[in-house]
Amino acid sequence: MKRLLVSASVAMFLLSGCQWIPESSSSKPVVTLWYWNRSLSDDVIQKARDAFPDVEIVAQKIGGGEYKTKLHTALIAGRGPDIVAMNDWAYEYVAYTEEFVNFLDYGAGEVEDEYLDWKWQAVQDPDTGALIALPIDTGPTALYYRADLFAEAGLPTEPDEVHELLQTWEDYIEAGKTLKEKTGVYMFESITKPYLQIISQQADKYFAEDGTYIGDGEAIQYAWDTSVQIHEAGLSARLSEGQEVNAALNGGDVASRVGAVWESQILQDAAPDTAGKWRVTRAPGGDGNNGGSFISVLNSSEHKDEAVEITKWLVSPEAQLDHYLDVNLFPSAIATLESETLREPDPFYQDQVVADVFVESAQNIPPTFYGEFYSTINSIFNDEMMLIDRTNKNPDQAWQDAQKQAERELSRLVPEGGEQ
Repeated sequence: MKRLLVSASVAMFLLSGCQWIPESSSSKPVVTLWYWNRSLSDDVIQKARDAFPDVEIVAQKIGGGEYKTKLHTALIAGRGPDIVAMNDWAYEYVAYTEEFVNFLDYGAGEVEDEYLDWKWQAVQDPDTGALIALPIDTGPTALYYRADLFAEAGLPTEPDEVHELLQTWEDYIEAGKTLKEKTGVYMFESITKPYLQIISQQADKYFAEDGTYIGDGEAIQYAWDTSVQIHEAGLSARLSEGQEVNAALNGGDVASRVGAVWESQILQDAAPDTAGKWRVTRAPGGDGNNGGSFISVLNSSEHKDEAVEITKWLVSPEAQLDHYLDVNLFPSAIATLESETLREPDPFYQDQVVADVFVESAQNIPPTFYGEFYSTINSIFNDEMMLIDRTNKNPDQAWQDAQKQAERELSRLVPEGGEQ
C-alpha cells in the first residue's frame, strides 16, 4: 500500500498542533467541508444546510494558495475535515484510495449514468475500481477567434464554417500563415498554450494506466512537434501570461486561442474593447478538457454516511445548475448540460449561444488517465517549450533535456520497487 510522503515543512506544521477543525457545542453530527473561493457556490452550501437539518454543516473557505498543502497535511495526519473539494489535481490521489471513501460502497454507482463518463473515470482507480470523488464542474475547450480579423484575412467567420475549415492542428497552422501574411496578426499568443491544449485532447498522456512512463511516445511527440512547427513558422507572438497577453488580445495583435470554458470570462475581462468581435467554435484537433473540480469524503471522517449524502446532494444536477448560475461552474451532470438555462445568447460573442459549443465539446472528450505525477512531468515539458518560444532554444535539445529531467524526477519520486 502506498503512503503519502511528508516534507520537513509539513512535519513542522503537524507538530505545531494546529487546530484545523472548529469545535462545536451542537448536539447534531458536525460535518465539516473545506473548499476555496468559487469552487462551490456559497448559496448552494446554505441550501445544503436547509436540506440536511439534522446535521450541522461547517464550511471553511481556505485560500487557494495553501489549499492543497493543507489537504495533504490533513491526509498525512489522519485527521481533517469530512468533505473536501479538490481541483483537477484530484487524479494525483487515485494512488491513495485508502485515504478516501469509496463512493461505490455508498451507492454512487446508481447515479453514474447521470454524469459525463470521462469525468467520472478520471478519479477511479483503474486497478480496484474504487471511486475517490464525485464530479463538480468541467473545463471543456473550444476555439475562441476574432471574426473581424478572420474576415480581413479572407478566412471564414461563421462558427460552423470555421470548424469545417480548421479540423486539424495542421489546418489551424495553415490558416495562421494566411492570417499573418494578410494582416500581420499572430494566430497564437505562445506555443505553450497549444502544447497544453493538444495534450488535453489526447487519451494518451505521460503515463499508461499501469504507471508506465510514455512521455517519449507518439502522443506527446505529436504535441511537441506541432507546437514547434508553430514556433518555426513565426506564428507565435511569444507572449508571457498576464498583462502581455491581455494587451495583445485587447489590441488585436492575437486573433485566436484554444482554451477552456472558464477562460471566456478571463477573455472578456482582458479584452473589453473587442466585445462583439469574438466567436467560439469546436477546437481544431478534437475536444479536450482543462480544469474542473471534484469533491470527496475523507476516510478519517467520523460521519461518513452523512458526509456522503451531503456530497451527493452538492453535485446533483439541480445543485450543479445553481453552481453554474452563481459562480459559473460548467456542469458535469448530463441533465444540467441539457438545461435551457445554459443557452443564453452572449453579447460579447455577438449574441452567439456559446454554451452549445462547450456542451458538445464536453460530451465528446475522450476518457484519459493522468497518473500521480502528471503535473510534475507536464511542468518539465512546459518549461522546455517556453524556452523554445522565448529564447529560441534548439527544439531537439529541449526535447532531450525534457526526457532527461523527467527520468531524473521519476527516479526520485518512484524509488526502486515502485512503492513510496
